[in-house]
Amino acid sequence: MSTFSSHRRALDETPPPKHEPAWILQLTPQERSTLVATFGGWALDGLDVMVYSFVIPSLIAAWHISKGEAGLLAAVVLLISAIGGWLAGLLADRFGRTRILQITIVWFAFFTFLSGFTHSFWQLLLTRGLQGLGFGGEWAVGSVLMGETIRAQHRGKAVGTVQGGWAIGWGLAAIFYTVLFSLLPAAIAWRAMFWIGILPALLVFYIRRCVPEPAVYSKTRQELARLGDQSHFLEIFSPTLLRITVLTSLMATGAQGGYYAITTWLPTYLKTTRGLSVLNTGAYLIVIIAGSFVGYMVSAYLTDRLGRKRTLIVFAASSFLTVAVYTYLPISNHVMLVLGFPLGFFASGSFSPMGSFLTELFPTRVRGSAQGFAYNFGRAVGALFPTLVGYLSTRLPLGHAIAVFAVTAYLAMIVAVCLLPETKGKELSIVD
Repeated sequence: MSTFSSHRRALDETPPPKHEPAWILQLTPQERSTLVATFGGWALDGLDVMVYSFVIPSLIAAWHISKGEAGLLAAVVLLISAIGGWLAGLLADRFGRTRILQITIVWFAFFTFLSGFTHSFWQLLLTRGLQGLGFGGEWAVGSVLMGETIRAQHRGKAVGTVQGGWAIGWGLAAIFYTVLFSLLPAAIAWRAMFWIGILPALLVFYIRRCVPEPAVYSKTRQELARLGDQSHFLEIFSPTLLRITVLTSLMATGAQGGYYAITTWLPTYLKTTRGLSVLNTGAYLIVIIAGSFVGYMVSAYLTDRLGRKRTLIVFAASSFLTVAVYTYLPISNHVMLVLGFPLGFFASGSFSPMGSFLTELFPTRVRGSAQGFAYNFGRAVGALFPTLVGYLSTRLPLGHAIAVFAVTAYLAMIVAVCLLPETKGKELSIVD
């Protein structure tokens, strides 16, 4: 009896297991400030880029341009952003992550703002092309900065969470669209949508004050200088890295081709094909954007839980199915409203694992160049999808045209991911 009592007393005195705080509370001040800065940058980047999708109907009416030309205006940003992303990655490997990040943010904010003063198709084509240089660079540099700053334990969640900033920016664009087009004449409202694009420039002040260079980058540069070595961007095409470069570029092409085929034409599809008003279009998009944000967050968590590859494959396959149902099957507007959540959830969640995955697949010495090239090569090819959707919609219903290119893109993404190695938990080394 005494033995039982002693055992019972020992159990009672055993302290309960400690619960770790949420991962975001475990971050160091440097990790947290980098997370805040890159999340804000990507949110405002999303605001600036997605503004165009809301003004397409107004531009078609005001300038009498075709859907193909409207698609070209969407594509030029993405095409030029491929150059901007690779260039920014090269410069970030040479001059530092935070310095180049600030330049890219100011650049795309200024040219988005300038787009509000254009008076012709060709003027807007020029300003949007220049906007694309900064847009491509911001993701390339910000993603590398996050991947190198956050420890391996939380890298997938943190980099994926930053992707969620895009949904916030998209949501802000939808809110501005609903308010401005309800209160102002369409001829002024579309210009005001571009003018609000100057807001991201304010973020530079925070980055200058609070975000230092990642330690792994600084130490790598010091070691390369000591060895008299110098990284070269063409190294990503060497026999050692070529296979990874090709497969990651195909993966990025699939994710972005599918995403831009859907999101660029979605407001036009809802307004013209489905006959929704401005307010109803905004309401439908809010459901999709809410799903998008949740998708980013859930996928970010699963990236560290299930691994990079499994998460990417699950979300790409689910995007494939959801897009086909949403745009191809004859469903009612009420069903479309409900399906908007999983549409945004899976299409956006496909991006959350990509930043950490790319960071871990390439060595530190060329990480900026490699990540900038692979992701933005995908963006350049994916940029063609909105244009192709526009031209194909002259022969097929717009919804069917969207489905053809989005479904093809997600199939390509799945194939590429299956051929890449898993990198979950990988520590980044100074000199690889």
